[in-house]
Amino acid sequence: MQDALLALTKYWTDRGCMVVQPFNTEVGAGTLNPATILRVLGPEPWRVAYVEPSVRPDDSRYGENPNRLQTHTQFQVVLKPDPGNPQELFLSSLEALGIDIHAHDVRFVEDNWANPATGSWGLGWEVWLDGLEITQFTYFQQAGGMTLEPVSVEITYGIERIMMALQGVSHFKDIAYAPGISYGEAFGQAEYEMSRYYLDDADVESQKRLFEEYASEARRMLDARLPVPAHVYVLRCSHTFNVLDARGAVSTTERAKAFGRMRTLAREVAQLWAERRTELEHPLGIAELPAPAPAPTEFPRVTGTRQLLFEIGTEELPPSEVTKTADSVRNALTEKLGASRLGHGKVTSYATPRRVIAFVESVQPVEPDAERVVRGPRKSAAFDAEGNVTKAAAGFARGQGVEVSELQDLDVDGVEYVAVTKKDVGRGATEVLSGILAEIVTGLRADKNMRWNDPKLSFTRPIRWLVALLGDQQVPVAVSTLAAGRTTRVHRNAAQPIVEIAAAEGYLDLLRIHGIEADPAKRRAQIIADSKKLAGTVDGTVDVEGESALIDQVVNLVEEPTAILGNFSPDYLDLPSEILTTVMRKHQRYLPVRDAGGKLLPHFVAVANGAVDEPTVQHGNEGVLRARYEDAAFFWRADLQTTPEQMRSELGKLAFEERLGSMAQRATRIARIAESLAGTAGLEGEELTTLKRAAELAKFDLGSQMVVELTSLAGTMAREYARRAGETEAVAQALFDMELPRSAGDPVPSTTPGALLALADRFDLLAGLFAVGAKPTGSSDPFALRRAAAGVVAILREHPELRAITLSVGLAAAAEQIGAQGIDVSGDSLAEVADFTIRRYEQQLLDRGDDHLQVAAVLPLAESPATADETLAELQRQVQNQSFAELVAVLQRVRRIVPADVTAQYDPAKLTEPAELVLHEAVQKVGTAPSSLGEFVAATEMLVAPITTFFSEILVMAEDPEVRAARLGLLATIRDLAAPVIDWQALGTSLTTQPQPEAQQEEARAAE
Repeated sequence: MQDALLALTKYWTDRGCMVVQPFNTEVGAGTLNPATILRVLGPEPWRVAYVEPSVRPDDSRYGENPNRLQTHTQFQVVLKPDPGNPQELFLSSLEALGIDIHAHDVRFVEDNWANPATGSWGLGWEVWLDGLEITQFTYFQQAGGMTLEPVSVEITYGIERIMMALQGVSHFKDIAYAPGISYGEAFGQAEYEMSRYYLDDADVESQKRLFEEYASEARRMLDARLPVPAHVYVLRCSHTFNVLDARGAVSTTERAKAFGRMRTLAREVAQLWAERRTELEHPLGIAELPAPAPAPTEFPRVTGTRQLLFEIGTEELPPSEVTKTADSVRNALTEKLGASRLGHGKVTSYATPRRVIAFVESVQPVEPDAERVVRGPRKSAAFDAEGNVTKAAAGFARGQGVEVSELQDLDVDGVEYVAVTKKDVGRGATEVLSGILAEIVTGLRADKNMRWNDPKLSFTRPIRWLVALLGDQQVPVAVSTLAAGRTTRVHRNAAQPIVEIAAAEGYLDLLRIHGIEADPAKRRAQIIADSKKLAGTVDGTVDVEGESALIDQVVNLVEEPTAILGNFSPDYLDLPSEILTTVMRKHQRYLPVRDAGGKLLPHFVAVANGAVDEPTVQHGNEGVLRARYEDAAFFWRADLQTTPEQMRSELGKLAFEERLGSMAQRATRIARIAESLAGTAGLEGEELTTLKRAAELAKFDLGSQMVVELTSLAGTMAREYARRAGETEAVAQALFDMELPRSAGDPVPSTTPGALLALADRFDLLAGLFAVGAKPTGSSDPFALRRAAAGVVAILREHPELRAITLSVGLAAAAEQIGAQGIDVSGDSLAEVADFTIRRYEQQLLDRGDDHLQVAAVLPLAESPATADETLAELQRQVQNQSFAELVAVLQRVRRIVPADVTAQYDPAKLTEPAELVLHEAVQKVGTAPSSLGEFVAATEMLVAPITTFFSEILVMAEDPEVRAARLGLLATIRDLAAPVIDWQALGTSLTTQPQPEAQQEEARAAE
């Protein structure tokens, strides 16, 4: 291992890095050494490399876990500014360590890094070696709350993990550290004893006193304008906090307070450091960035129609952005070409993690000429009374480059102007495309964007090259520092990583020759076919439908999929299968292999990128999964020693939201809300007993080590731990159910107690967060409130027995508990939540393909989604009947003619005409109409004929005010009979005929 540290040091010093020493106080990562966190600030260049022992008390495992250590070794590299090829430099450094990058599967997998305590963040990747994370690779965007200019590249090697892979050992203790000395022999005692200290023996009160003293000293150093010693004491605060956290001695309130204090100090340190460097006039100089590419001045001509190829080359995109970016580029290209006059054919797009490709078929060589009319001044201002040309007309003609005699008359809405007709000569295709393609690159955006060494571009990952070819002709495109060419980049470990493209036509085949499949559909098909084939060799299969989301992610992680079958010890099958599959999917992106009955087998399919040495990659991935499963087994054993009540007591240390309190407070609210909802729903007997016990344990598994590590197992672990603690199966299932549905399309709770807990959970989340102003904005929804609202709707739709729990009832129950904590939950806030939730219901129906007018008609009933569902189903049956269309027509006419402020009261004695008397009698027979649509239609179809006759023979807006009031009151009575059923007006005229002109006139008089 010491040789590896020497090799990395030599590699990076040969490339201009200076070497500094590890910092002399505990840091959780090399990032916090002032050689990184302070030096990335400001405009000075900085290239540095150093070893950093990184101390993380929470990773203490007494030296038992093969991969987790409380003190691990990082090798830190900072390149400021971004050199433009940092990934290539990094891969060469792996070769310097003796890693064969042709044999191994080296992958850059999305990782968005943030350190809230220091106000720092960046975007980049975890670097995987055969599935093992060996390095963090980050483009620093902010430090100490300050935006970084220029951007620095940070490369953090995990040395123990790299050495385990290189030496083929499965435990850090077995690493050969020096000749004849193992890692365990050198450092095993310290690892055990420091783990004991951090987890068991550190004195809590002493650590709290130290935190206060360190924070005070940091403040004193800031006041003295000494940023370096201030930073030292902020680091000591951070380490002391981490010790307290590992001891389980930090409450929610204390956590929020400590983080806020450290964040403030760290930001002040950063600002003071930047000020001091400015005062010192930046001794290291100012970093230079690449010069802008020259703007195109010449545009080559082409003949005949040709295909356009446009490629945007990037560093590895996040999987979620690959498909979205391809669609965005295709849509932008289609729109911008449509706004030009350039003839073209079909626009298509493809994408891999490293490239977005667009093709346009049959591009014409030139735009057609066009004429356009340029309007000048009014004719009355262009000529005086004698008909002489005025200065206004002469100036207009001169500005347009024409003689006055060429001015024409132009009539615009009856006003005469002078104008000139100008000929726009069509531009050549390359000139048109040059501007369009540059605009597309400049306009690229993603959910999370970053900057690199290009000052004018921002995207989810750096854009490193552009290709623009029209047939075999290069299209000149310049975007900031980038100039489009005719060379692309293939696999970084290829013998020839940069390849010239002869022509746009056939480009996809050229990529295939170099081992890259640009078509995502073909990559997906290959992954599925190869995975099934491999699983079949062990009498297993891959659940393609169940793993569809994971397969989609894998498709966008590779350019050339290579499926590899891996194995693990059958002993791990003793763990709950959900743990095993969650580890496979979340951490490793492996496809589980199952038998014909769906039972998990001790095999998996990993998908490497490109040609690799398959036995080497298989062995590496198996080792990674074994370590992950050892971790899971450690958590499992530890959790089984703890009762659900003990786990529940740990929730007080977990923060939920600063104003809404801890997770323990939230769990208590959920329990009380669930019991309130149970009363509303009339729950009794064993189900009520189940609910009450499950409510007492609500969210307890969030205090388990397993769920802290694998949050997606919340609910799953509650069921497992509850069963093993002796709880009834009904209670265990209710605790599982309360986390459902986790996403759109997921099953809803299968039990009524579970459904009530799940509703209570989501009502609390929605009412509380809207009350404190944490509602979703745009694409930002950090608390997943859209998903929570959709979950409420899904549960109420699938559990019609809970129809008494309307949105208002559920939110009111939540508001009562939240209000008991002294938080104001306004009526406006609850109304906003209800509307927000109803919009989720509306979207579910529209996504299902329901008619938008019919959906709008039942939305007033969506306070009870099950009732709205039933009404919609009945409406879809009724619209097939002509008699229903006639009823809709007369009811809509009634609503149109009766002003909204007219009440449903009238004096029958004022009704004397036969038609109005018949209608009055019919309304009396109906009495109180039923509110369900089917029963309402059956009861009120008898009104169609008398209403029709009434409108035909009776003038509603009679001159006599008492008669007019009686007639309007009669119609208002009909209006109010129908009002609770559906929104009749929302159906529009899709079922009815338009009213006759005389009817429209009377409706207009009524409106007046």
